[in-house]
Order: sequence, then structure tokens, then C-alpha cells
Amino acid sequence: MPRRRIVIPATVLAAVVALAACAEGGGMNRTGTGALIGAAGGGAIGAMTGDGGRDRAQRGAIGAAIGGLAGAGIGAYMDAQETRLREDLQGTGAEVQRVGERIVVTLPSNVTFAHDSAELTPQARNTLMDVGRTLRDNPQTTVRVIGHTDSTGRPDYNVDLSLRRADAVMRQLIAQGMPRDRIEALGAGQTRPIATNDTADGRAQNRRVEIEVSPIREGA
Repeated sequence: MPRRRIVIPATVLAAVVALAACAEGGGMNRTGTGALIGAAGGGAIGAMTGDGGRDRAQRGAIGAAIGGLAGAGIGAYMDAQETRLREDLQGTGAEVQRVGERIVVTLPSNVTFAHDSAELTPQARNTLMDVGRTLRDNPQTTVRVIGHTDSTGRPDYNVDLSLRRADAVMRQLIAQGMPRDRIEALGAGQTRPIATNDTADGRAQNRRVEIEVSPIREGA
């Protein structure tokens, strides 16, 4: 079922971005509040989302349909998927990291999009074809595609650009057979830097799209 479109006024959006920055800096409980802007179906700016109730409900529904993972099976399942993703992304400039049970794929924007654009480059489309098939073939996981920017420009514009880029990546993965109910696109804008925004190199690192792959636990 398509997600309902929600349009947020610019003033509200600016407040959301400010709250997100506060959460990232430790002013809020990040797990409890969340600080990302969610995609609503076709790329419109949607509602706040975090690591809490909606994710659990989504994974629970999917797990009930296909069966979740348990115990040592989680590690083995994610190990095999990580190996395939590393093979898919070899030589592309993308980075694959294991963060606990999750796999995080980082796509640098300089090889994924043109400057100030949300249109995938031909190279990125080819790369994501393989990634999409790998994610499709591992149904006991859910996927979050999260766009990030540097701090250049207005915060509301950066949220919108990051969301449109995440949505473009999500749509390419869906085109390769990734089920729509197992994936969502989110825009974090400039609120989650991984490097300083005071240097050109740091800003380049912050402009990225992350694909987070999480296992569906049995009984989740």
C-alpha cells in the first residue's frame, strides 16, 4: 500500500532539523526520539522516524510472513550477505561496514550523483543493480536508505536533497526486485556528519547515502 503523502511547511521543517541536530549532539535520547525525515512514497517529505515502534512493527509484520532469524543463524546469515555486498561493490568506491548485526553500505555522493543533483549516475545505476539483487535474495532483512549532506546551504534544502537522493537509490533497488515493504528512504540532511564541515575533504565525506541492512529477528 503506498504511503500517504504529508507536506511539512518550511518553518516546521526548520524546527525538525534543529531538533535533529540537538538529538545528534546528545540533547535527546537518540533511540527514543529519532531525528530523520522519512520518505512518503514518491519522495515527498514525510513524518519523523527513528529506531522505535514503527520499525519494530514493520519487522514484526514481515517476520510473521517469512519467518525471522534466531540465535547463531543471524550472524551466519548476515556474514553471507556482507560477503556478497563486498563482491557487488568491489572497485566502486563504496564502503561496506559491519556494525553489530547490521551491515552499512556507504555510497559517496561524488560517484553516485552529479553536483547538487538527485539523479543517479550511470555508474551508480550499474552498481545498484547488483546490490538490489543481493538484497532481494536475502528476504530476512529490512533496509533503510539514508541520505546525508554537508552543511553548505540551507538546512531545509539539504534535508530535501538528501531525501531525494535516498529515494533515487531506493527506487533503483526496488527496480531490481527488492520488495517495497522491506525498504524505506530517509533524509537526514546535514544533521549526522561523519567528518568536519570545515574542510573540503570533510564535506565530501559527509555527502553520502547509506544503505543500512538489518536482520529480522524471530518473534520481533
